[in-house]
Amino acid sequence: MTAEGGVVTTTVDDILKWGRTNSLWPLTFGLACCAMEMMAAGAADYDLERFGCGVFRATPRQSDLMIVAGTVTMKMAARIRTLYDQMPEPK
Repeated sequence: MTAEGGVVTTTVDDILKWGRTNSLWPLTFGLACCAMEMMAAGAADYDLERFGCGVFRATPRQSDLMIVAGTVTMKMAARIRTLYDQMPEPK
């Protein structure tokens, strides 16, 4: 990326890399009615996309942030820990 005379020139790859680096990719884990509120936050009325928080991911290997919506019981704790451990660094 270079700046000459107030004009910045770059490549499309650098712009896409910058966008991916500075965006959140959340993993959702809905356990109760709180999951409905989480889905509503991603819908058109609130539109989290405009704040740089991308589409909710279905796999932990593509996510930066884990949102657990609902009450975590002892039975679910092991599964949540497994999903958390599968997420890439930084978490």
